Amino acid sequence: MEQGHVLVDAVEESCVLVGVISGDITESQAEEYIDELEFLALTAGAITKEKFLQKLPLPNPKTYVGSGKLDEIKEYIDENNIDLVIFDDELSPSQLRNIERAMNIKVLDRNNLILDIFASRARTSHAKTQVELAQLQYLLPRLTRMWTHLERQKGGIGMRGPGETQIETDRRIIQKKISLLKEKLKSIDKQMSVQRGNRGQLVRVALVGYTNVGKSTLMNLMSKSEVFAENKLFATLDTTVRKVVIENLPFLLADTVGFIRKLPHQLVESFKSTLDEVREADVLMHVLDISHPNFEDHFEVVNETLAEIDDTEKPTIVVFNKIDAYQYDPTLEDHEVDSETALVPLEELKKTWMAKLPDAKCVFISAQNKENIDELRSVVYEEVKEIFQVRYPYHNFLY
Repeated sequence: MEQGHVLVDAVEESCVLVGVISGDITESQAEEYIDELEFLALTAGAITKEKFLQKLPLPNPKTYVGSGKLDEIKEYIDENNIDLVIFDDELSPSQLRNIERAMNIKVLDRNNLILDIFASRARTSHAKTQVELAQLQYLLPRLTRMWTHLERQKGGIGMRGPGETQIETDRRIIQKKISLLKEKLKSIDKQMSVQRGNRGQLVRVALVGYTNVGKSTLMNLMSKSEVFAENKLFATLDTTVRKVVIENLPFLLADTVGFIRKLPHQLVESFKSTLDEVREADVLMHVLDISHPNFEDHFEVVNETLAEIDDTEKPTIVVFNKIDAYQYDPTLEDHEVDSETALVPLEELKKTWMAKLPDAKCVFISAQNKENIDELRSVVYEEVKEIFQVRYPYHNFLY
């Protein structure tokens, strides 16, 4: 659909970002959220020229921000020839309409931006179908501003009922297409379920984590394969499954789509089948970018999302990745530090709170530099072997 690819073919559109500091959100958290929005915009092909934050008890129900802030943003947009404005929350249809009228510029919210990135990165029929379904579900309540091209999809003559408006016609077109896409997804999901069944009873390990933490790089390292890895958000949309053998023990390793805070519910819904790899996994490898200043928040976001997908307790290996870039923070703990690099040595990392997480085994690595990978392989081997021995008690080649 044309509307689903707002930014895909754009060449460095200029944008401003807008967020609200409200509720329990602190100023530093709000700044981190809007920095993440900047990374999302960059991934989509937009260059951020300015960021606007406003403290409010609640976002304004009519225009998200107050009228004074709206005027300030419009003035900046007019003076600097900005192409679009992006808001860091989902905007209601009325908010979107009011802001567009006030600013006379293209307006996106966080959900629309993420959907657009997913649309640009979808490669397989499965991913494309999932993204298109999510886009149409997002579009349906916002038809008041987006309907002009839809009649071309099915021709206008003989299609409208007596007195039916164009927007009602387009709503029916979209609802019918949503229904068709859901049926298509059911068919694809059945095929994928058969494929998963055909893999036999090998133990399954799923890589999970926040977007851009290095899961695909780790996948390549563990499976000696070439999964696409890039320093951008949502580089991986389709689940990739590879057979891995450590010593004499085979298992399946799955790389899944990265999570992010405020992930549009339409995407969570339409990508449920992709996340089946998480549900059906025997072991989770939760990868964290330890060099990110807010990796603890990312850890919580992923755990909350996992709880929504599957509340089953699973053995978990927490993989603290990018130790080659972890900068010492003297406010946290008293570490020994390399005097030349200011990095915390591996043995010191193993003494921190991170190494003592409850209900999880923890490993510190650098996937990029292939540091401490042998220990990770050993931990994975032990977890997989334990499950294998329960599943195949009479299989003695491991002992």
